[in-house]
Amino acid sequence: MRFDWSPLRNALSACRTDGTALPFWWRDDDAVAATPALDRLADLAEQTGMSVHLAIVPAHAENGLITAIASRALIPIVHGWAHRDHSDPETRKNEFLTPRTGATGDTQRAMDRMRSLFGTALAPMFVPPWNRINPRVVQDLHAQGYTVLSTFGARAQPQAAPGLAAINTHIDPIWWKGTRDLVDPDTLIARACAHLDARRAGTEDAREPLGLLTHHLVHTNAIWDFTTAFVQELLAGGATPWKMERPDNEQT
Repeated sequence: MRFDWSPLRNALSACRTDGTALPFWWRDDDAVAATPALDRLADLAEQTGMSVHLAIVPAHAENGLITAIASRALIPIVHGWAHRDHSDPETRKNEFLTPRTGATGDTQRAMDRMRSLFGTALAPMFVPPWNRINPRVVQDLHAQGYTVLSTFGARAQPQAAPGLAAINTHIDPIWWKGTRDLVDPDTLIARACAHLDARRAGTEDAREPLGLLTHHLVHTNAIWDFTTAFVQELLAGGATPWKMERPDNEQT
């Protein structure tokens, strides 16, 4: 499949000309087990020189993930608790947006379970399933050991709560409401360019790493191809890989 990268290349060139920094990171959601798709993701990460922040569902995580992640370019992070929908008729699918008893208990259980699996390799980032979370739950995350909250879309401010950085994702190549295959590539490239233009204009926070969001378990070949090329284009155009290395939010 061929992609027209010229608009993105022009937008990246404008960033370089203006001196607009472009930290770039990668998050992949819904991991629960060692699979061939996970191996493919790890191989791609290493080929491109990018670390992937692997959002793992704690309640369903298999012990085999420990070995699968070890010595690979995969950084374990926390993806909710059980990825269970608790929505009501007034809200869209979510695990932590609709008010419910036990929500903060689940975020603590998630941290405890992931620490038991990955120890110091765990990056204390919380990713709510469906990228939705209640502000009351957010307020408790830092006390539970989390230092970063990640959802989708340009952040409104650097911190989601005191001691809790907001580092979101911005580009998702999957057409979830349609074919569940690749979104029209021209549309994806236009979205990426819009984010770069907004950073240059100051309407989006240029200090926030631009985030790619993938879901390795459901990728088609077209999605794999676009993901590979997109990462390569950004890096060739001056983007610098970002990864969560320290249990604090001083990186942002």
